[in-house]
Amino acid sequence: MIEAILHYEFLQNAFLSGIIIGFIAPLLGVFIVVRRMSLIADALSHVTLAGITGGLLLNQHIAALAFFNPIYFGIAASILGSVLIERLRVLYKHFSELAIPIIMSCGIGLSAVFISLANGFTTDVMGYLFGTVSAVSRQDLWIIVAIAVIVLLFLTIFYKELFVLSFDEEYAKASGLPATMIHFLFMIIVALTIAASMRIVGILLVSSLITLPVAGAMRLSKGFKETLVYSVVFGEMAVIIGLILAFYLDLAPGGTIVVTSIAILIIVILCKKAVQKGAQQ
Repeated sequence: MIEAILHYEFLQNAFLSGIIIGFIAPLLGVFIVVRRMSLIADALSHVTLAGITGGLLLNQHIAALAFFNPIYFGIAASILGSVLIERLRVLYKHFSELAIPIIMSCGIGLSAVFISLANGFTTDVMGYLFGTVSAVSRQDLWIIVAIAVIVLLFLTIFYKELFVLSFDEEYAKASGLPATMIHFLFMIIVALTIAASMRIVGILLVSSLITLPVAGAMRLSKGFKETLVYSVVFGEMAVIIGLILAFYLDLAPGGTIVVTSIAILIIVILCKKAVQKGAQQ
């Protein structure tokens, strides 16, 4: 496998992209889960799918866009979706959770329309849905690197503010923090991360990589920073082991990564229960 990675550029791109995504997705996932916003990742992933399918449709019918990477349409759609979610949360102030199914439904509906206009599913669409290692180009890798830098800069600058917002939003607003602006920027960062992850994990599975490592980390950690560390460790383990298994067993990489994440979560839960039972005895 190491020899294959050294010889084939697409494998290099896939592993480097996977390692980066395995770091930033669970990192953001901690803040998403703590704020009870887990389903937002699903909503934005479906909006991203609408952008991708719309981009593929434009590639087919407009010659000038034939070589334009559909990932840019996905990024734009995901950012637009994050903006709309925030607008709807304000509009339905007392029923803010309605924003998520509204945007998710919009994404699914538009995706179905675009796919039907393109005469059904294509290999490209299936790759975006469930991830495909061979489709990760060097251009995709550089896009992921750029998004990772943006994510890390954002978390470094606004870590304290995000921490306060995650645990007590009302106190954050009362203390004068620009909560609305920070939350809006956070949503855009999440949207960018989802768009960056689709080539490796797939649009329909990316929310799993954001939430499953965090679920495992929360069973072991005793504090917020420990949760961040464990989440990243479990995310990287899932990506690396998943890609290795996908390579040797000829499986879909996205699905293998998610199944590996589930296996890690189950092992963590069982080990935690065993430790607790041993302590009681």
